[in-house]
Amino acid sequence: MSYEVPFREEQRFRQWPLWALLGVVSLVSVVGMGPLGVVVAGVVCGFVWSLRLVTEVRDDGLYVRFAPLHRSFRRVPWTAVGSVEATTYRPLREYGGWGIRWRPDAIAYNVSGSRGVLLTRPGDRDLLVGSQRPDELATAIRETTSDATR
Repeated sequence: MSYEVPFREEQRFRQWPLWALLGVVSLVSVVGMGPLGVVVAGVVCGFVWSLRLVTEVRDDGLYVRFAPLHRSFRRVPWTAVGSVEATTYRPLREYGGWGIRWRPDAIAYNVSGSRGVLLTRPGDRDLLVGSQRPDELATAIRETTSDATR
């Protein structure tokens, strides 16, 4: 079965400061642990290289997957969304960094940058989804939710 996805974005951890830090940690591991350090550094670097955040807007909700940590997409049905706003945020100060981040009142999925879409969810935690194209993502959500309510 084929269906149209109004918005899809795949992001990866490709920031040079992260890779510089991993390089230094890998070097220390190799020097400190010898051959085992090479294996550990390789596994850690391979894992970080494989991480990706996939975001899709579909007819029945927003789908977010942080692969390979999530085997399947996490779905946020449109009925659970109160409002949608493209926003600029401070990842370190507001969420403690990048990745899958939890606060008492919000969950964030992000891999780079400081832009994203904030979805308020009455009766549940707000959801921030980092995006390199936040205005496009917010527009796709608004258009899809307005189509779904017709």
